[in-house]
Amino acid sequence: MYTKRCYFTGNLPPITNAPKLEILVLWGNKLRGNIPNSISNASMLKELDLGDNLFSGPIPKTLGNLRHLEWFRIVNNNLITGSATDHEWSFLSSLTNCKHLKRIIVSGNPLSGVLPTYIGNLSKSLQYFYASNCELQGIIPMEIGNLTNLLLLQLRHNKLSGFIPASIGGLRNLQALDLSSNKLGGPILESLCDLERLYEMSLGLNKLHGSIPSCLGNLTSLGYLYLDSNKLSSTIPSTLWNLKDILEIDLSSNHLHNSHAIDVGNLRSLLKLNFSRNLLTGDILSSFGGLQTLVSLDLSNNILHGHIPESFDGLTSLEFLDLCNNSLSGVIPKSLEKLLHLKYFNVSSNRLEGEIPSKGCFSNFSSTSFMKNYALCGPPRLLVPPCKNDIHKNSQMIILHAFRYGLPTIGIVVVLIVLTIMYRRCQRRSTALPIKDDLLSLKTPRRISHAELSRAL
Repeated sequence: MYTKRCYFTGNLPPITNAPKLEILVLWGNKLRGNIPNSISNASMLKELDLGDNLFSGPIPKTLGNLRHLEWFRIVNNNLITGSATDHEWSFLSSLTNCKHLKRIIVSGNPLSGVLPTYIGNLSKSLQYFYASNCELQGIIPMEIGNLTNLLLLQLRHNKLSGFIPASIGGLRNLQALDLSSNKLGGPILESLCDLERLYEMSLGLNKLHGSIPSCLGNLTSLGYLYLDSNKLSSTIPSTLWNLKDILEIDLSSNHLHNSHAIDVGNLRSLLKLNFSRNLLTGDILSSFGGLQTLVSLDLSNNILHGHIPESFDGLTSLEFLDLCNNSLSGVIPKSLEKLLHLKYFNVSSNRLEGEIPSKGCFSNFSSTSFMKNYALCGPPRLLVPPCKNDIHKNSQMIILHAFRYGLPTIGIVVVLIVLTIMYRRCQRRSTALPIKDDLLSLKTPRRISHAELSRAL
């Protein structure tokens, strides 16, 4: 019976006569109230999915009557374990009768309480145990190591304390171990290196201390390694660079250091690498540039020095690059303009100098990407001084503009002046000519006729 996401409301009615019902899937509705004890009347039930509803109250202890149950999913409800005095997950006791059970998924319920030791009595067929975000307290019982066919163990986002039990190393079929976001302490045990089929190890956001076991480099099936936000204080074992198929590594926010430069050149499938907030020193090797699949690289908040490798232009898939708060020097390689997918770039608080690249992805970055450096220069929008070659170029441009626009103007002015002078000279000449004619007439002798002479006598 499948009625997922039909938005049914109200209470689940009692189940009185369903001897042949094998599948009951009601997830994604708005059912509320208690899960009725009468659900055990569906004695042939193999799959029970009541997830993503509004069920509340205790989980029925009659579930043990469902002897054929293989799939039990009640994720994301408001269910509790039992009475206020019932600190153990007593419903697990009834589920030990379900010998064919393969999946238990109870995440996202305020179950509180502690994991009982009889968790080790659950079905030997159990492959998946999800109990994240359940307000779990106490320790992880050693008996969990009895679930030898377990493929996935997820207990993240709880309040578990104590050590990681060594018995987990006996879960040889385990492919995913997620104990992140708890209060687990102690070291990372070498027994975890026996999980040869492990694909994901997530132990971040705990209080683990000590060293990272070098034998983790033998887990060649590992695709995801998260040890972030702990108190680990060893060197990063070079054996990790043997994990050629790993996709993501996060060792951030620890006290890790390195005896040699970090050489991740063999990790050709790597997508994300986060070593931020540690005590790493030395140069960034050019071998980083060979990680063509790398999408995110965070080496911020360490003590790295030397130059940003020119080979970084080979990180053709890179979208996120954070190198801030180190002691890097030299220039920002102009070749990084080739990183067409780069969306986030931060080299602030280093000792970088020289011109900030301006083309490609760099046209989208703001001043916060470059602040607090030694002597970076570039355009005014980045709040850095202009580069000297820019000043020289500006002066050349001024001179060029002066020649281009100034000389013609000067030429026009000179021509106007010349024309004005010539015009004034012409005017002076025209006024002087009549006077010269009168003087000429005085100098020239005049002929007198005979008649004029006779009269004069």
